[in-house]
Amino acid sequence: MRFFAATLFFAAVCLQAQDAPAKKGPAHTNLKILPDQNIMQVMNNFRIALGEKCTYCHVEANPPNFASDDNPKKEIARHMITMVQEINSKFPDGKMHVTCYTCHRGKPMPETAPPPAQ
Repeated sequence: MRFFAATLFFAAVCLQAQDAPAKKGPAHTNLKILPDQNIMQVMNNFRIALGEKCTYCHVEANPPNFASDDNPKKEIARHMITMVQEINSKFPDGKMHVTCYTCHRGKPMPETAPPPAQ
């Protein structure tokens, strides 16, 4: 039930991010897959889905340089985002059925087998 609630929350936030008007201000740079709209909200959802800090994929610097591609995990994240988008595009109802949380469940590496029976 908790998983279902978390998935619904993540889907609602992502759908809201798609429908929200663009925020005025400086555009973010080096966005190759995601739109600039509500990018911080979307990034926060990714952070929660992986249970990691922003520096897991982004280079830690002072001040932060989120546009840098020096961390190879950022490119892996782009591939994962593309995979999720592609999977969801194949559902005829147009709804989001798969999110990062679907596999990661709050961990940076998805588990490939169920936990041992108790």
